Amino acid sequence: MNLLTATQAAAVRLVFSLPAPVRRALAGAPIRAEGQGLDLDMQLFLRLQERSGNALRKGDAEAARRHADIGDEIIRGPRVAPVDVRALDVPGAAGPMAARLYTPHWLAPAAGLLIYYHGGGWTVGSLDTHDNICRFLAHHAGVRVLSPAYRLAPEHPFPAAARDAYAAFEHAVEHAEELGVDPASIAVGGDSAGGNLAIVTALQAAESGGARPACQLLIYPATDHTVRRESRERYGRGFFLTDEEMTWFGDNYRGSADVAEPHLSPLHADLAELPPAYLAVAGFDPLRDEGLAFAEKLAEAGVDVTVRRFDDLIHGYANFFGFSRRAREAMGDAALALHRAIGAAAQEATAQDASRRPCRRPGMSA
Repeated sequence: MNLLTATQAAAVRLVFSLPAPVRRALAGAPIRAEGQGLDLDMQLFLRLQERSGNALRKGDAEAARRHADIGDEIIRGPRVAPVDVRALDVPGAAGPMAARLYTPHWLAPAAGLLIYYHGGGWTVGSLDTHDNICRFLAHHAGVRVLSPAYRLAPEHPFPAAARDAYAAFEHAVEHAEELGVDPASIAVGGDSAGGNLAIVTALQAAESGGARPACQLLIYPATDHTVRRESRERYGRGFFLTDEEMTWFGDNYRGSADVAEPHLSPLHADLAELPPAYLAVAGFDPLRDEGLAFAEKLAEAGVDVTVRRFDDLIHGYANFFGFSRRAREAMGDAALALHRAIGAAAQEATAQDASRRPCRRPGMSA
């Protein structure tokens, strides 16, 4: 972190540590829509973003990536500890991918694993921008987290990221012992575009007939490229993620693919074989309604789905827990759900294994 970025990060911490009345004066009058009120710190963040002229997209893809990296350094807050982080390579669909494995200090061997796919519209985002999210989930859910650096668009359009995401899951299953995890307790998850890749990984696993994820952790996932829903019309300007940026991200990733292709728009897939899901949406998020539509279709398909609506938050809140209490609460909710889901999957696998063991009469030795 250079001096300018460090100074900006310190200024952000100072602003968000001010008393609530001062923060309200800086943020302006409360914002309400559809009966929901925007969290004070979210509104203050948006005001600071507006005054600084920052946006998710700046210039071409390379410039946008650099901007995203700097933005994360400014807003992420202290790194979550104690968590061990190990750099490694995992196979991708077209060659090795850089990855990181996060392990809480106190974790026992053969624990659960979350494969976490970072957000960023399939175009920006990196291992660095989502490092603290992975640390948080590892520490608070009590699991290892594997974060793969899948290929980004527009250099690598669909289905590159989707294929890389599934390759990371296959690797984790095949090398569970080496990673120190229970192969029956491997979950997939992600935020925004990363949530899309988690769903698509679960779809590919079901289609393959092989191992499947234990559960899905979906934070405001992108699920449908075919329809513009009301939340995109209502919140596509002035609430961090804009309609223009969504169009740019989508165009970068889709390439020439059919917008209804199930591995691109999983809302149009057969969802009956997907694992249980935790799905969170933010009230002031353009992606809110397609996330809720996906949750509804999961339920209709008979999939166990837990839906959380954080009506006072905006898109991107997973990256904001360093300065926002409400974002931290929302991420804590996700971590608790993940801990419970992986624990349930491990118990089910143990019960199934026990039921397959041959019965023995009393006095027989094993």
